[in-house]
Amino acid sequence: MLDVAATIDALIERPSETVLLADYDGSLSPIVDRPDHAVPLPAAIDVLAALVGRLGRVGIVSGRPVEFLAAHLPVDGLVLVGLYGMESMIGGERRIDPRVVPFLDAVAQAADEADARLPGIIVERKAGVSVTLHWRLAPEQEQEVLGVAADLAARYGLSELRTRLAIELRPPVAIDKGTAIDVFVTGFSVASYAGDDTGDLAAFAALARAQADRRLARAVRIGVRSPEMPPALPDSVDCLVDGPDGLVDLLAGVARAL
Repeated sequence: MLDVAATIDALIERPSETVLLADYDGSLSPIVDRPDHAVPLPAAIDVLAALVGRLGRVGIVSGRPVEFLAAHLPVDGLVLVGLYGMESMIGGERRIDPRVVPFLDAVAQAADEADARLPGIIVERKAGVSVTLHWRLAPEQEQEVLGVAADLAARYGLSELRTRLAIELRPPVAIDKGTAIDVFVTGFSVASYAGDDTGDLAAFAALARAQADRRLARAVRIGVRSPEMPPALPDSVDCLVDGPDGLVDLLAGVARAL
């Protein structure tokens, strides 16, 4: 396991050949009860702005829509990857993976039915591409939400992705943070990703494979601790930091060193 100083050293060794990617919720933004209340730490915006242009690529890989990320992280030159890789925004241009387009009507219908069947549950529609059902504010309804999600997924031909106190219904396409990482680290020698949740495990695994296959000279996997982090996370990373404050402090150390 690397300490923070060693992690910073790894990220500044070859700046122009280094890509730095991070999750949003729970990594740059504290965990909150309502999805629309999640805002990044003020220092996160400043440190990302300081890193863009000093490293080869700086970006966010999140389950959020890219338009949400663009509004909350207004940093020129920041690459945004949303919905676990189903959409991206580079230079202000939003792109959606064409493989998900045939399922957009099914997602909309599933979202409408979830609203009708689950009063009191937050039904988060994500740019029309996926929908997440949150039971954080109603933990007693967890099994009901999971049952409805399974029924909707089966009837509308969607897949399910379990996240923190929520479940997402999404197009049944082989896209996750791992496949997004494979795309956005291509051509770089050093790559790093920071995350805190189950969906981030695929990104960490992709980095490990890229290093093992020698597509990367160095992979640096940064885990962000929280009371809700998955049990597998500590064994999947090279460095652990304490919450969003710890991650922003590490990134600030990289910016100072550069």
